[in-house]
Amino acid sequence: MAKIPEAQHRLFKNVFVCKRCHSKIRADPRKILEGKIKCRKCKTKAFRPLRKK
Repeated sequence: MAKIPEAQHRLFKNVFVCKRCHSKIRADPRKILEGKIKCRKCKTKAFRPLRKK
């Protein structure tokens, strides 16, 4: 199956996963690095990028 760039962009760009509760959030990477974004569920600031399968 060919990977469609538009779909890859929609699914993976600016999407991060909380390291504690594994909930997904879409945010600007600069704000994630600066620690300005909190998780909606557990209120932590630890995020990782969404893994591409």
